[in-house]
Amino acid sequence: MIRINLLAVERKAAKAGPTGLQTGQKLTIACSLVLIAGALFIGWRYWALQQESGRLDKEITGAQQETSRLHAIIQQVQQFEQQKAQLQQRVVLIEQLRKSQTGPVHILDQISRALPPMLWLTELKQTADGGVVIDGRCTSQTGVSDFVANLEASGYFKKSIEIVSSQTESLPTPPGELIKFTIKAQFQPPGAAAPAAAKAGG
Repeated sequence: MIRINLLAVERKAAKAGPTGLQTGQKLTIACSLVLIAGALFIGWRYWALQQESGRLDKEITGAQQETSRLHAIIQQVQQFEQQKAQLQQRVVLIEQLRKSQTGPVHILDQISRALPPMLWLTELKQTADGGVVIDGRCTSQTGVSDFVANLEASGYFKKSIEIVSSQTESLPTPPGELIKFTIKAQFQPPGAAAPAAAKAGG
């Protein structure tokens, strides 16, 4: 009769059973650890992205505020530039007015200095090109010639002053003659002739 030792086989099976259970547990633990690590990484990444998004939002808000501030400054600078341009135009206009005011003053002054005795003026007109048309009366023809010579000698009028007209009028009382004349002169300050001559020579 043959005896089979089944006890040893059962013992081996019992030993093998717990070993397989331990391997499954290890696999489960490893998978759980992987899942936990993945969840932690995803959570950390989400938190980091939230922090980065908040930082970028703050930077965008600050940039927008800085843009608004700079825009206001640019508008102020543009207003200052416009005011500066207006002031410069006013200064130029004032200088032109001053120059145009000194011209008639010199004209009247030189004409009054050039008046000979027994000669008076009835009208004085200034043309756009700087010319002066003078109407007047005198008691003699030589008075007109003296007046023209005095104007040319003043240095404020170009030479060759033109006598446009000269008429003799009779006076009933007292008996005599009166010379009615019109002359045309070109006003030129003494300093203006030198630059013109220099340009012509150059």
